[in-house]
Amino acid sequence: MPMSELRQCVILVGGLGTRLGTLTAQTPKPVLQCGDRPFLAWLLRELQRWGFEEAVLLTGYLSETLRASVAALQHGLPRPMRIVFSEEPDRAGTGGALYHARDLLDERFLLCNGDSWLDTNLAPLLAAETGEHVVGRILLRHLDDVSRYGVVSHDGDVVTGFVERQAPGDHPVAGDINAGIYVFDRRVLDVVQPVCSLERDVMPALAAAGTLRAVVGAGYFIDIGIPADLARAQTELPARLHRRALFLDRDGVINVDHGYVGSVARFQFMDGALAAIARATQAGWHVFVVTNQSGVARGYYDEAAVQALHRWLRSQVQAASGTIDDVRYCPHHEDAVIETYRKPCAWRKPAPGMLLDLLSRWEVEPAACVMIGDQPTDMAAAAAAGVAGFRFTGGNLDDFVAPLLAGQMAELSA
Repeated sequence: MPMSELRQCVILVGGLGTRLGTLTAQTPKPVLQCGDRPFLAWLLRELQRWGFEEAVLLTGYLSETLRASVAALQHGLPRPMRIVFSEEPDRAGTGGALYHARDLLDERFLLCNGDSWLDTNLAPLLAAETGEHVVGRILLRHLDDVSRYGVVSHDGDVVTGFVERQAPGDHPVAGDINAGIYVFDRRVLDVVQPVCSLERDVMPALAAAGTLRAVVGAGYFIDIGIPADLARAQTELPARLHRRALFLDRDGVINVDHGYVGSVARFQFMDGALAAIARATQAGWHVFVVTNQSGVARGYYDEAAVQALHRWLRSQVQAASGTIDDVRYCPHHEDAVIETYRKPCAWRKPAPGMLLDLLSRWEVEPAACVMIGDQPTDMAAAAAAGVAGFRFTGGNLDDFVAPLLAGQMAELSA
């Protein structure tokens, strides 16, 4: 089956949260505060890093309260995001919630729990194709002690079975657990029923049919299902998810500057560019692209062409195990032949507007950033934004980036 672009995330937010006692008596678990915002706000913010444009929230318990909370948090996300709701008519289980949302689902979609998150590089999960014998993929996390969780058995990437949570023994037992993040295509709907469980019914059925694959991810895992972990999330989530950021100019850094590159046909990756972005992604950094695109003002191509090229660029980066979290481009120029674009603009480098906007929207500290460009204007924009700038004059971009990222991490941890 050809791979379609993943733009839709589906989030299970209808659970009762009984293990949290009175904390969830009036508040749905996914919108409990974690630091300065609800857990769901952190989750949606993270999903936007990977290009998701729409969220389908599978609601149940206290659905009206959850809707009101989502309306408030939506305005604080880094980018606009379409959010729609699917409410189960009665308690239907996690699989039943998916069944009742069937008319809203894309051909391929990400599904995740609304009360847990694995901070890992999602690109290997998102870029992997489904096929005739692969209906879904599940993200796993290895733990040294799985006493709170069920265990997933697998042979290589083929999921072979699920073992439900066992009574704790005298000694911790290690294993791979379900991280609560999946990619499915719509054929999963052939398995779900109006009332069923993803964990106990749907995924074991897919495993038995040989159509479920696993991707093992490493990184910080949080599940706010018990009071101790909810308390831990208050400080750990903000500290973890306020990230460092790598700013990249485009022409002359990510791609060879052939002059006004506005199409895939003229786009040639710089040596090491994909590896450099994957390196930053794997290290947990935001990757932002900031690029002057006066080719629009000069009439060589239009903004739709720029946006289409950047969508293609994101797909290529993801296939190479990286992500571009966000892009800013400036189409204006004071000598534009198209009058609409003939004006000075605070986003056009050497002005820092593009960087400042990203710093604000993604809540990044300038001191935790690196900017790489090939022109003096890039360095001037970085300096004006308070970001460390480094001029790239050619060669292998990954070789250039690696010591800068390592040096910045060492400096911040000193």
